[in-house]
Amino acid sequence: MECVFGLVGNGFAIVVADSSAVHSILVHKSNEDKIMLLDSHKLIAASLLSSPSVQFTEYIQKNVALYQFRNGIPLTTAAAANFTRGELATALRKNPYSVNILLAGYDKEVGPELYYIDYIATLHKLEKGAFGYGSYFSLSMMDRHYHSGMSLEEAIGLVDKCIMEIRSRLVVAPPNFVIKIVDKDGAREYAWRESVKDTPVPSA
Repeated sequence: MECVFGLVGNGFAIVVADSSAVHSILVHKSNEDKIMLLDSHKLIAASLLSSPSVQFTEYIQKNVALYQFRNGIPLTTAAAANFTRGELATALRKNPYSVNILLAGYDKEVGPELYYIDYIATLHKLEKGAFGYGSYFSLSMMDRHYHSGMSLEEAIGLVDKCIMEIRSRLVVAPPNFVIKIVDKDGAREYAWRESVKDTPVPSA
């Protein structure tokens, strides 16, 4: 029951993802961080339901780092999104990845940006976006309450409304969510919204 969504505000972008690792009818863990730091000013959130998906996001992360190492300058958010789309398009004709992606970043010249890339290598620049079962509810909430130039407080309020809507309406709703933000100061974890905590296994 994947739930990933994001939005662009006034000088920042926010990405939110559920933290449930689920296979079939089993919940393996409820604190899985599905939002990866591509570099100091970029976030990538993916549907990490299989090892190839994890492998793909790590492959993108290492290639973005390799470009900066070779050239001395980081990729822009748009360039990273287009590189990711190109790799998905190449894999689509060989061994496709079943992965949907939200990529957010901040560039000094452009400001915050959010890109959606789906498993068939479609790329769109958005102000708000989502994928997974939670998108049915988060997109409707954002359609109603989102406006361009939102302050951080307004954006976090909207994020909390989306999370509450998912928890109350989705039949098998994930209990925990992680919120990350990227702005001129870099990409970082902002908060967790937890209703269930993993119980530590006692040692034998």
